[in-house]
Amino acid sequence: MTPFIPPDHSKGDERTIGGYAAVHGRPAAFQGVDGLAYSVEIEVDDTGERDAPFGAYLLFVRWSPGSPSASGHLESDFLARADSAEKARETVGALSLSAVKTLLDTLIGAQGPRSSRPWWEAMNDDDESEGR
Repeated sequence: MTPFIPPDHSKGDERTIGGYAAVHGRPAAFQGVDGLAYSVEIEVDDTGERDAPFGAYLLFVRWSPGSPSASGHLESDFLARADSAEKARETVGALSLSAVKTLLDTLIGAQGPRSSRPWWEAMNDDDESEGR
């Protein structure tokens, strides 16, 4: 079990996604519109663009109800592009927590209804519907 570490407000503005992680020493977490818990991290990847080779996006990890195990994830598109990973991460880190929550709920809504059945059962439905 992780010990309680008091927030250090000198490290940033806890109302932003980057500031929250710095102040509290852990990722922010939200309850999505689907009722499930999500934690969020800022990630950086190669954009393939010459002028802005680094892109930052948000990775939302979905947690299983009642157990501390990941059950899936959602990713935003690139929210910032820059000439360095640090600049891209900093730009996304300045997003307000409310903007991040809105983005999470939008990503959840774009998925459509989720089945509670295991993937291997749902996969068989696809085969049957295609006449296989």
